[in-house]
Amino acid sequence: MTTPAAYFRLARVGWVLVREGVVSELPVQEMPPSARFLSKVAGLFARRRSAKEDRSARLAHAIERLGPSYVKMGQFLATRPDVVGVAIAEDLSALQDRMATFPMAEAVATVEGSLGRPVTDLYASFGEPIAAASIAQVHPATVRDANGERRVAVKVIRPGVRQRFTHDLQAMYAASHLQERFLPQTRRLKPVEVTRTLEQTTRVEMDLRLEAAAISELAENTKDDPGFRVPSVDWERTGRDVVTMEWIDGIKMSDLDGLRAAGHDLDALADTLIQSFLRHTLRDGFFHADMHQGNLFVDPQGHIVAVDMGIVGRLGRKERRFLAEILYGFITRDYVRVANVHFEAGYVPARHDVASFAQAIRAIGEPIHGQPAETISMAKLLTLLFEVTELFDMETRTELVMLQKTMVVVEGVARTLNPRFNMWKASEPVVGGWIRDNLGPKRILADLKDGAHAALRLAEAAPEIAAKTEKFSRDLTAMAESGLRFDAATAEAIGKSEARHGRSGRIALWVIAAALVYIAWVVG
Repeated sequence: MTTPAAYFRLARVGWVLVREGVVSELPVQEMPPSARFLSKVAGLFARRRSAKEDRSARLAHAIERLGPSYVKMGQFLATRPDVVGVAIAEDLSALQDRMATFPMAEAVATVEGSLGRPVTDLYASFGEPIAAASIAQVHPATVRDANGERRVAVKVIRPGVRQRFTHDLQAMYAASHLQERFLPQTRRLKPVEVTRTLEQTTRVEMDLRLEAAAISELAENTKDDPGFRVPSVDWERTGRDVVTMEWIDGIKMSDLDGLRAAGHDLDALADTLIQSFLRHTLRDGFFHADMHQGNLFVDPQGHIVAVDMGIVGRLGRKERRFLAEILYGFITRDYVRVANVHFEAGYVPARHDVASFAQAIRAIGEPIHGQPAETISMAKLLTLLFEVTELFDMETRTELVMLQKTMVVVEGVARTLNPRFNMWKASEPVVGGWIRDNLGPKRILADLKDGAHAALRLAEAAPEIAAKTEKFSRDLTAMAESGLRFDAATAEAIGKSEARHGRSGRIALWVIAAALVYIAWVVG
């Protein structure tokens, strides 16, 4: 239940956004007159700022004032342009997750509390923090073992961040409930469910053992992949509040001059990046969902090294086939097939007309075929797709939106490396191969294999199912012969319910009971 304290926190958030000039800068062209009026009023209370400061800068400053929880929420909503709109999502994408470092003594106490050993026993050296974000900060350290001394990076959770996030989350839930209540047109976006997803992903991100597990899983999946890897994890020095991993001696992918000076082929790096991401997505169904330039390095061997696996995405086989068929449909201009895939997957309500939806998809796809491949922006394509699906009441699919947003970010990084990057040409070896393996004869074999496994599991569970069915049959027979009897706890619960509810509640309760008696009598 939403508490008054939650609404008080929400009011504070609103006031900060008003004072920093964010509310008055929101796009209101298509909003009702009342929203435009409120935007103008909010402008009267905004701080005076430099004319050079745009909405993105104002938003960043407001979120910085609100604290670490809202930095994380902003980063999460940057992956949800379907919820906040494309313009705001782009502003949030520019958020830099850089916070003030917390004291060395607190970091040492956190490490020792999580691992149960003194820092001096765990590390040969433990240095001052070199980077701090909303959830954790990173320390350079060295470890001495049988193989000699090696450098490591130690990520330590920010003290008190879990408690702060729990309190701030109440305000986020209050906002989502108000949105569902007073803006019914946004219910298809499931704002409460979006907040619940934020809560789940952030709680996972705050357990550094799970991040270590994600790194380990991606390392296993990609051990034979060309040109891509992730750091190794030191499990002995990893716990809920600390993760120790290999130190990466590499050049950040944002440092283009540094990459060129080191002799790396930027065009080849762009191709490797997009192919690696698609390989993880289609082949493994498990991908790094925060692959911006700050989380990507190039090591001396020319391998792309991805770090910071706090946010990951997963796709089931159904979603992977959906993605591949959508891409294939756009490439082959089979817009009816693209439309049918949306309906078959249940993403677009059946009450809509397939032909009309295919027409809308054609409006997206045809302009693509009239342009040189290197000028086609995946970001623009996905923006148009969001607009079309909104017209046809497509409900939010969290896993697909995260995938689409990550794809846009990865494409953006690739285009900084190679301004004439051809997304479709670079993707073809991976996407084409996956389509041949999974949308042709091999798909039938895979489905048969899955069906055989399901049948085997059903056969193994058959005795238990038969026993439960027999017991259910005996209980129904006893009810038919002896009537429906309540145990003491059930009778007491009915009594309390009668005392608590009015006449309509009592009638509903006894109608349910009568229905049970009738069912038992009919079965008998």
